[in-house]
Amino acid sequence: MKVDLIRMGQQFRRLRTLISVFRFNARGNVAIFFAILALPLIGAVGCVVDYSMAAMIKTKLQSAADQASLAAVSLDSPPMTTATNMTSNGAVSGGATYATNFFNANLTTTTGYSSLTPTATVTKSGTTITSTVSFTANVPTFVMGVMGYKNIAISGSSTSSFTLPTYINFYLMLDVSGSMGFPSTSSEQTRLEAVNPDQYTINPGGCTFACHFSAQGACAASEMRLPAPAGAPANWSQYCQGYIVSRNGGNYFNTPVTSCPTAGTSACIQLQVDAVGYAVDQLLSTAASKEVVANQYQVGLYPFIRYLYSYFPLTTNLTGSPTNSSTINYAAANLASLIDTGNNSNLGSGGTHFENALPSMNTIISSVGDGSSSSSPLPYVFLITDGTQDSQVQWNGNWSGSNNATVIDTSLCTTLKNRGITIAVLYVPYQTIQNPTTNFNNEDGAVNAIIPNIPGALQSCASPNFYFTASSPTAITNTMITMFNQVVNTAHISQ
Repeated sequence: MKVDLIRMGQQFRRLRTLISVFRFNARGNVAIFFAILALPLIGAVGCVVDYSMAAMIKTKLQSAADQASLAAVSLDSPPMTTATNMTSNGAVSGGATYATNFFNANLTTTTGYSSLTPTATVTKSGTTITSTVSFTANVPTFVMGVMGYKNIAISGSSTSSFTLPTYINFYLMLDVSGSMGFPSTSSEQTRLEAVNPDQYTINPGGCTFACHFSAQGACAASEMRLPAPAGAPANWSQYCQGYIVSRNGGNYFNTPVTSCPTAGTSACIQLQVDAVGYAVDQLLSTAASKEVVANQYQVGLYPFIRYLYSYFPLTTNLTGSPTNSSTINYAAANLASLIDTGNNSNLGSGGTHFENALPSMNTIISSVGDGSSSSSPLPYVFLITDGTQDSQVQWNGNWSGSNNATVIDTSLCTTLKNRGITIAVLYVPYQTIQNPTTNFNNEDGAVNAIIPNIPGALQSCASPNFYFTASSPTAITNTMITMFNQVVNTAHISQ
């Protein structure tokens, strides 16, 4: 047999090539490696699924905790009601139970967990109410359970807080002395002169000041002999009391009105005390609308002449009817009825007696709270006045003391401020008396002389940043609202 050496060599080289290719071919390892890695890969995917489920359930539990902690410090919640009445710091009674029940109520349709343990606390510290709701739970696993991990533990916490509003008492000291019966504007002063015959022999041009004390029906004999003004009834002398006439705009057939909120009407001539009374009514409405919690603000009216009079003591009912005599709103609307006519023994008569009024207010404010609760309110005194201090006294037609007006004694204010009482002053500028006379020991001249000194004295009386002035009736109303807002915005509770 003939051997083809060349052919054999070619086949040998081909075999060697095949062996070499086989030797370096790794494609079969993929299957081997995949088989080895399959179990951990499946486990990893399973872990992702299990952890995603746990995260979803935790989100639902966290949402319930957030809602529960917020609910516990909401204004209308039972824990907040309890907290506002607490006089000391510590746990709020019933707060933890309320928050826990709220938390559970939000999970009635949520499943997929076990061993849920909520923990809640509601505490008061100073003026801050804090609610914390925490939870722990287990979420059963699926794939991870094969590896021995039966549950995934989850936990969360939510904290909410609320700072209690400041409780404030407003003591309104309202000057109703004779000078506050002055017309509210120069134009109203001119109108009063034209229709007021009181003290006619002394003030033939019409009376606007120091002419409001004649007893009704007891005009001087010299005035009785004067011709009656045009349109007046035969017994016009009974209207010599300037206050009565001033309230009727010259129509002698009218009866005195009880409120004159607008200047320049035909019904009456607006006095400064009218403008103040209307402004007080607007203040009451503003305070009622801005309360954050019930009974947050108390307001009382304390007019004064010779004495400070508790005309309408502190009340939380600020939205009564101005036609209901039992409400503070009615009292404000009828403030002008208290102007000095020498008939109210609660107020006395004659002059303007800060030396009595301010010490009396100091006694009325028996304690100074920190504003943290309705039982511990912050006291604010609103002094509304034209600023003259006059020591004269009148009763039953008898006069005593000096009628030369001066400015307020600021040491009287210092006594209150040293106790932590804030004094806000609204100065209703004293209008220069037109056509002054030198009668009655030059009373008109003495008043006109001190007018430039009144603002400085009242500013010294006021607490820092609480001095205000307003000339017109509209400005009096707006400024009183500004005073209230400044108190609300700056009052801070002692921690």
